[in-house]
Amino acid sequence: QVQLVESGGGLVQAGGSLRLSCAASGRTFSLGWFRQAPGKEREFVAAIIWSGTSTYVADSVKGRCTISRDNAQNTVYLQMNSLKPEDTAVYYCAASFRGSGSYYSLSASNVYDYWGQGTQVTVSS
Repeated sequence: QVQLVESGGGLVQAGGSLRLSCAASGRTFSLGWFRQAPGKEREFVAAIIWSGTSTYVADSVKGRCTISRDNAQNTVYLQMNSLKPEDTAVYYCAASFRGSGSYYSLSASNVYDYWGQGTQVTVSS
Protein backbone atom coordinates (compact mmCIF):
# COMPACT_ATOMS: atom_id res chain seq x y z
CA GLN A 1 0.00 0.00 0.00
CA VAL A 2 1.29 3.43 -0.98
CA GLN A 3 0.05 6.68 0.47
CA LEU A 4 0.60 9.93 -1.37
CA VAL A 5 0.34 13.35 0.23
CA GLU A 6 0.43 16.48 -1.92
CA SER A 7 1.38 19.94 -0.72
CA GLY A 8 2.36 23.30 -2.13
CA GLY A 9 -0.90 24.42 -3.69
CA GLY A 10 -2.38 27.83 -3.09
CA LEU A 11 -3.49 31.11 -4.61
CA VAL A 12 -1.12 32.83 -7.00
CA GLN A 13 -1.39 35.63 -9.51
CA ALA A 14 -1.10 34.99 -13.20
CA GLY A 15 2.54 34.83 -14.20
CA GLY A 16 3.57 33.50 -10.82
CA SER A 17 5.10 30.19 -9.81
CA LEU A 18 4.32 27.31 -7.50
CA ARG A 19 6.12 24.10 -6.61
CA LEU A 20 3.96 21.17 -5.73
CA SER A 21 5.35 18.29 -3.71
CA CYS A 22 4.09 14.76 -3.26
CA ALA A 23 5.49 12.58 -0.51
CA ALA A 24 5.08 8.84 -0.89
CA SER A 25 4.91 6.49 2.07
CA GLY A 26 6.26 3.48 0.27
CA ARG A 27 8.34 2.40 -2.65
CA THR A 28 7.06 3.77 -5.91
CA PHE A 29 7.81 3.22 -9.56
CA SER A 30 6.49 5.85 -11.93
CA LEU A 31 4.91 8.99 -10.54
CA GLY A 32 2.60 11.40 -12.26
CA TRP A 33 0.64 14.59 -11.80
CA PHE A 34 -2.89 15.08 -13.03
CA ARG A 35 -5.29 17.95 -12.59
CA GLN A 36 -9.02 18.44 -12.61
CA ALA A 37 -10.78 21.76 -13.04
CA PRO A 38 -14.43 22.24 -12.05
CA GLY A 39 -16.73 20.69 -14.61
CA LYS A 40 -13.86 19.14 -16.55
CA GLU A 41 -12.33 15.70 -16.79
CA ARG A 42 -9.11 14.84 -15.05
CA GLU A 43 -6.17 15.54 -17.34
CA PHE A 44 -2.56 14.48 -17.44
CA VAL A 45 0.07 17.06 -16.55
CA ALA A 46 3.42 15.28 -16.21
CA ALA A 47 5.04 11.99 -15.25
CA ILE A 48 8.47 10.65 -14.37
CA ILE A 49 9.86 7.14 -14.26
CA TRP A 50 11.64 5.70 -11.22
CA SER A 51 15.16 6.59 -12.32
CA GLY A 52 14.16 10.11 -13.19
CA THR A 53 15.88 9.80 -16.55
CA SER A 54 12.66 10.09 -18.52
CA THR A 55 9.93 12.67 -18.02
CA TYR A 56 6.73 13.32 -19.93
CA VAL A 57 4.88 16.63 -19.97
CA ALA A 58 1.53 17.53 -21.49
CA ASP A 59 1.53 20.01 -24.33
CA SER A 60 -0.74 22.31 -22.34
CA VAL A 61 2.03 22.96 -19.79
CA LYS A 62 5.17 22.19 -21.77
CA GLY A 63 7.80 24.86 -21.29
CA ARG A 64 6.14 26.01 -18.07
CA CYS A 65 6.18 22.89 -15.90
CA THR A 66 8.99 20.61 -14.84
CA ILE A 67 8.66 17.31 -12.99
CA SER A 68 11.43 15.89 -10.86
CA ARG A 69 11.86 13.37 -8.07
CA ASP A 70 14.08 12.68 -5.10
CA ASN A 71 14.05 8.96 -4.44
CA ALA A 72 15.98 9.35 -1.21
CA GLN A 73 13.08 11.46 0.07
CA ASN A 74 10.43 9.46 -1.78
CA THR A 75 9.11 12.73 -3.14
CA VAL A 76 8.09 14.01 -6.56
CA TYR A 77 7.90 17.68 -7.44
CA LEU A 78 6.05 19.73 -10.02
CA GLN A 79 7.54 23.15 -10.64
CA MET A 80 5.03 25.39 -12.36
CA ASN A 81 6.03 28.74 -13.83
CA SER A 82 4.21 31.42 -15.81
CA LEU A 83 0.93 30.23 -14.36
CA LYS A 84 -2.30 31.09 -16.15
CA PRO A 85 -5.87 31.26 -14.88
CA GLU A 86 -6.63 28.14 -16.91
CA ASP A 87 -4.15 26.23 -14.73
CA THR A 88 -6.63 26.55 -11.87
CA ALA A 89 -7.51 23.03 -10.75
CA VAL A 90 -7.05 20.42 -8.09
CA TYR A 91 -3.72 18.75 -8.73
CA TYR A 92 -3.35 15.07 -7.93
CA CYS A 93 -0.25 12.98 -7.50
CA ALA A 94 -0.40 9.35 -8.59
CA ALA A 95 1.86 6.29 -8.47
CA SER A 96 2.01 3.56 -11.07
CA PHE A 97 3.55 0.09 -10.93
CA ARG A 98 2.12 -0.90 -14.27
CA GLY A 99 2.87 1.93 -16.66
CA SER A 100 5.67 1.57 -19.15
CA GLY A 101 8.19 4.28 -19.89
CA SER A 102 6.29 6.08 -22.58
CA TYR A 103 4.09 9.16 -22.88
CA TYR A 104 1.24 7.06 -24.21
CA SER A 105 1.29 4.83 -21.14
CA LEU A 106 2.00 7.27 -18.35
CA SER A 107 -0.44 9.91 -19.57
CA ALA A 108 -3.31 7.50 -19.02
CA SER A 109 -4.93 7.73 -15.59
CA ASN A 110 -5.94 4.06 -15.62
CA VAL A 111 -2.34 2.83 -15.28
CA TYR A 112 -1.99 4.50 -11.91
CA ASP A 113 -2.54 2.38 -8.85
CA TYR A 114 -2.55 4.96 -6.06
CA TRP A 115 -3.75 8.53 -5.85
CA GLY A 116 -3.31 11.38 -3.41
CA GLN A 117 -6.12 13.56 -2.08
CA GLY A 118 -5.16 16.53 -4.23
CA THR A 119 -4.04 20.08 -3.64
CA GLN A 120 -5.86 23.14 -4.92
CA VAL A 121 -4.10 25.56 -7.23
CA THR A 122 -5.88 28.81 -7.98
CA VAL A 123 -4.45 31.33 -10.42
CA SER A 124 -6.01 34.78 -10.38
CA SER A 125 -5.99 37.05 -13.40
